[in-house]
Amino acid sequence: MVGRHRMFVRRRDGRVEVRLNDLGRAVAREAFGHVVAAQQDPDHEWHVTLSAPIDPSSDQDDPLATLTRQNETSNNAELAVMTLNEQFLNDAEAWAWLSTLQVALRATAVANGLLSDEKLAACDPELMNFVRTLQSFLFELAECL
Repeated sequence: MVGRHRMFVRRRDGRVEVRLNDLGRAVAREAFGHVVAAQQDPDHEWHVTLSAPIDPSSDQDDPLATLTRQNETSNNAELAVMTLNEQFLNDAEAWAWLSTLQVALRATAVANGLLSDEKLAACDPELMNFVRTLQSFLFELAECL
């Protein structure tokens, strides 16, 4: 899944090539699926994280900022799910992947209490692998954008 080859490559025609194998796409599918589910289910463990203010000092009491952020998160997650099996992404689709992966990584960290290096180092190996894989996806995809 995360090997020596590049997982995302910017092509000359401007598209981003997705070079994930089945396992890599399964991780992306899981992350995207959780974000979509958390948007729709107030009992989902990620739901509170998705609607929390990015900077509580600037928009904690601003329902329009919260609604705008929720709509963007939802739209990006849905676009990411729709393009999950595509070999090539345009910039909007690649941005949807990037932002949805960021939301998934943040939600995973908060939901599992991975808010320090010590807690991350002590977490379950499977969870650690999921977090590291999301981070790898994010770093490589960000390089393409």
